[in-house]
Amino acid sequence: MKRQADRRRKEAEEWKVGDRVMLSTKDLVFKKRSVKKLVNWYVDLYIIDEMISTNAVKLWLPTSMKIHSVVNVSWVVQYKDQVRGQKKVEVKPVEVEEVKEWEVEKVLNKKKVRGVVKYLMQWKGFIAEHDSWEKEEDLENAKELVAEFGGRINIEVRR
Repeated sequence: MKRQADRRRKEAEEWKVGDRVMLSTKDLVFKKRSVKKLVNWYVDLYIIDEMISTNAVKLWLPTSMKIHSVVNVSWVVQYKDQVRGQKKVEVKPVEVEEVKEWEVEKVLNKKKVRGVVKYLMQWKGFIAEHDSWEKEEDLENAKELVAEFGGRINIEVRR
């Protein structure tokens, strides 16, 4: 029995305060991306703030995350630095008429909610987690991409 139970078990990692980890998305709920298979398995870089026990760690999380800061160690994995020589591209906003804006890579979808037309935008240099629905009037500098997208997908009507 013990041999069968231990087959899938692995040695627990030793965590300490200050370790850099990534948080699992397995049980997290995202508002902007409803398709679970398209979400990354792990998100962002967080730092262990406190060791609660051998099975629980307290992470330093931003206030925008609406989850408890104490998580089980099965939810975190060691953060690995980039491969030496690999360039990390920092996405910087583009200045348009003295206003900072991010560049749109392509339009993914279109919907109409209570009479307001919105487009799902994929931002250049960002992963799918950062795709967002933007109102048509907010996309004045991306009119070409919106026109190119056109009516490829029927407008989804919600009342």
